Amino acid sequence: MRIVHALVLAAFGLGIAAEPASAIQLSANDRARVERARPRDRAEVARCLRARKRGGNKGLAGGATAGGVLGAVGGGNLGSALLGAGAGAGAGYLLGKGAGTDRVCDAVLRHNR
Repeated sequence: MRIVHALVLAAFGLGIAAEPASAIQLSANDRARVERARPRDRAEVARCLRARKRGGNKGLAGGATAGGVLGAVGGGNLGSALLGAGAGAGAGYLLGKGAGTDRVCDAVLRHNR
């Protein structure tokens, strides 16, 4: 039974990770940040903000999958799996958000706050 729960959570996590890049929309605050940026940097700021969001979403899916599998195997019940998935999702989102951009994006976003 543990393996079934782990496989279901893994399949769910992989389904979330398969989000197309065009589906990522900027929030109102991010759009305002793009408008405040220097005219020559606006396209790069928008690209970097989308990359940061995409990294956070991938980290969320991967963390939820890993946390759910570890919770199911370690705890042996659905509650442990859900708790592990929640903790893994939070940690994965934060890690993915930071790892979603490169040094160029970090510099562009730092200069255009």
